[in-house]
Amino acid sequence: MALSKDDIVNAVAAMSVSEVVELVKAIEEKFGVSAAAAVVAAGPAAAAAVEEQTEFTVKLTDFGANKVNVIKVIREITGLGLKEAKDLVEGVPSTVKEGVSKADADGIKKKLEEAGAKVEIK
Repeated sequence: MALSKDDIVNAVAAMSVSEVVELVKAIEEKFGVSAAAAVVAAGPAAAAAVEEQTEFTVKLTDFGANKVNVIKVIREITGLGLKEAKDLVEGVPSTVKEGVSKADADGIKKKLEEAGAKVEIK
């Protein structure tokens, strides 16, 4: 049974980002091509669409003057125990959450900044 282009596109759209990355690697290996070359050939508009970020990582870069409040917020956000949250805060720069949506990342950043921390979203 042959799949149509729409079937393939719909199947890819239902995949997670990591599954799409694995698929791209498998296609590159199978056909001996590079996805980077295909993006260049498709032009800048296609490159912008491919590079649109959907998952973000929230990094704590500095806990500021009120470490205790930052630890409380870290515990609330991550569900970590007191020792683990303290270690995360004192181990700056450290990753608070990975693979979250832009809205979730912004919410986490806002909470941490209100507690006095410095945060970056990647």
